[in-house]
Amino acid sequence: MADLDIAGVQEAIRRAAAVRSPLRIVGGATKDFYGEKLVGDVLDVRELTGIVDYEPNELVITARAGTPIDEIESAMSASGQMLAFEPPRFAPGGTLGGAIASGLSGPRRPYAGAVRDLVLGVKIVDGTGRALSFGGRVMKNVAGFDVSRLMTGAMGTLGVITEVSLKCLPLPRTEATRLFAMSADESIRRVNEWGGQPLPLSATCFHQGQLAVRLSGAPSAVAAACAKMGGTAVEDTEGLWTSVRDQTHAFFADAAAARAPLWRLSVGSTAPYTDLGGEQLIEWGGALRWLAATPRTDLARVRAWASSHGGHATLFRAADKPSDVFHPLPPTLAELHRRLKATFDPNGILNRNRMSTAF
Repeated sequence: MADLDIAGVQEAIRRAAAVRSPLRIVGGATKDFYGEKLVGDVLDVRELTGIVDYEPNELVITARAGTPIDEIESAMSASGQMLAFEPPRFAPGGTLGGAIASGLSGPRRPYAGAVRDLVLGVKIVDGTGRALSFGGRVMKNVAGFDVSRLMTGAMGTLGVITEVSLKCLPLPRTEATRLFAMSADESIRRVNEWGGQPLPLSATCFHQGQLAVRLSGAPSAVAAACAKMGGTAVEDTEGLWTSVRDQTHAFFADAAAARAPLWRLSVGSTAPYTDLGGEQLIEWGGALRWLAATPRTDLARVRAWASSHGGHATLFRAADKPSDVFHPLPPTLAELHRRLKATFDPNGILNRNRMSTAF
């Protein structure tokens, strides 16, 4: 079944490459809002499904790209394990391939690793129809590891992901969330201070004068951290962090209801809180700032501020997609992107213009 499915993907790509006709790679279609233009005939990869190999004792799972994230996490949960990067679900039906191609991670990312940190190997079909394999299924395998990471976050522009091997982590034995009333500046200072201490932090979120901090690990460690840090208990810990992960939290819901453009700012964790002309939600110990833009938001200033604090700003959601969704790349890096695209997809057919209209 896998060979037949992959052969079909190869044939579809070869036909498109022969006439330089663009293909739009689609799995669960839960992230169609993300990125720039959606062009080309749909290449549906949902038939590439199923867990290929899962070895709980080795902390490794391998699955085909069309496998639903829910199916993967259900199998892992039964063995007391998890995908540590907490893949966001913006709608039902998200797939493993989409999680890897988008490169997006949830609230646990600063403390357990980003998605690319946990990818051990990938199989792809490139823009000429070649089936390629990089990395492996064991954590000690380093052959081709950088290329495996390269596919993470490439938005399908370098190849159609067909199979992924990922490192697993044990589920925490217990979790608790503490809530603190404080200003944005104080919350940034406190989470960075706590991050430098031996505390079992696994997520932070600041919004409208309230800082939520999740603690995960052994019951004794979590209890000791709660006693040391103070704050008040949040009863529905899972519900809160699921709403942040999947953007159903009131901040995101209000932004969507107002049709406000949503910006994603990745900056240094100690960057001071700055009024950028819209409401903010702050995650990742201060390193991730979500901004719901308003008419008074100066977008050039937003990007300049992000750059000045060692990061970048991405237009994550918007009713109308402009041609500069992602932060402009420095000339050297932009040239590297063009060369990679030319190497893996010389005819420019895979998710054309999804990351940049330049290629």
